[in-house]
Amino acid sequence: MRQDEVQPPHEQRPTIGPRSQEAYVRAQNVMPGGVNSPVRAFRSVGLTPFFVERAEGACIWDIDGREYIDYVCSWGPLIVGHAHPQVIEAICAVARKGTSFGAPTTLETTMAELICARFPSIEVVRLVNSGTEATMSAIRLARGVTKRQKIVKCIGSYHGHADGLLIRAGSGVATLGLPDSPGVLADVAQHTIVVPYNDTQAMDDVFAAHGSDIAAVMVEPIAGNMGVIPPLPGYLAHVRQKTSETNALLIFDEVMTGFRVGRHGAQGLYGIVPDLTCLGKIIGGGLPVGAYGGKAVWMRHVAPDGPIYQAGTLSGNPLAMIAGITTLQLLGEPGVYEQLEQRSAQLAAGLLDNAKACGIPLTINRVGSMICPFYTEGPVTDYASAQKSDAARFTRIFSRLLQEGISVPPSPYEGMFLSLAHTPEHIARTIHAHRLALQAES
Repeated sequence: MRQDEVQPPHEQRPTIGPRSQEAYVRAQNVMPGGVNSPVRAFRSVGLTPFFVERAEGACIWDIDGREYIDYVCSWGPLIVGHAHPQVIEAICAVARKGTSFGAPTTLETTMAELICARFPSIEVVRLVNSGTEATMSAIRLARGVTKRQKIVKCIGSYHGHADGLLIRAGSGVATLGLPDSPGVLADVAQHTIVVPYNDTQAMDDVFAAHGSDIAAVMVEPIAGNMGVIPPLPGYLAHVRQKTSETNALLIFDEVMTGFRVGRHGAQGLYGIVPDLTCLGKIIGGGLPVGAYGGKAVWMRHVAPDGPIYQAGTLSGNPLAMIAGITTLQLLGEPGVYEQLEQRSAQLAAGLLDNAKACGIPLTINRVGSMICPFYTEGPVTDYASAQKSDAARFTRIFSRLLQEGISVPPSPYEGMFLSLAHTPEHIARTIHAHRLALQAES
């Protein structure tokens, strides 16, 4: 079927409105690529980004007045929806008392207590300002307590933009890392080893070759930056065993999955206890935040209790703390994760039905309210298989969804996020728009 034969529910509109186009020209004069984070530039989908004016619930509105059902949710933290009244009221009440003090507040303690209560692997936690800050601090801690240098990470996993983690995926079973960006020194990159995700043999080979010098393995228990890729049965347990046998630390990067896939994160979902955990996103309720924590025997090495230094002027700032506390309180209400599971399953099933009806290859990877459509025959279990997804098809479908008022992440390697604000009606509208996009492909 040709695109001009599809009958949309309303008149087709240009993908990006004129005010957003003008705003992007202005932004490019003063910011690299016109944005403050690269994916926002929409370059991977060949479009000009729309600029957001406001948001509420499951929807956002751009500066041209266009409404979109939003599945980006600020890349995950807005699990209760945009501008939730209780979150906004709490932020405003705290802001009237001051925004930052450079001194302790009881809100920091309350947040730390909530995290420790819901993550049994965390006895002591340090609050920071971003996921990148959390992961780089956890690695410094791991190196400091083990007196070792090398870190193992998975090909395609993104743990923030710290030099030691911004490493290109290598070839072969396991490769000493190469810098993924100019400015990352080879002397730094050489201490990072990359292996394929979900590959137990590759992990065994790395430990056979470097086990005595491996400080830690950092892994996303559910890979979220090569799409959404869950661990194969036994994979995380195997990594846990290898690190325990060699006295290396296991670090779970749950910046994305923490409180997203369940009350106790991915580690609760799979029953694996890491040594250190990195958190972010949801514990800030939409404001900048991060955290790393673990057993007291490790965390008490962090200054001022110990010699491993890490600090931050705005760490634990009251606005982020109250937004996160309120969000976690809302997530503690009965039935919330069951609702997220039901709506997410409804969306995934609808997308698969559309693909089957149109004869288009589609693999859906989903864990809870994290969903990623790969336009390829499955399974998708690592970065290499994720790259088999038809990127050109994704780009066309992304554009058509945007025209129909559906905002999904502008990359084939990023997952969609649902919130408690997404209703069955939102899901139905999204499935209908997706069907129109696939009909144009068939």
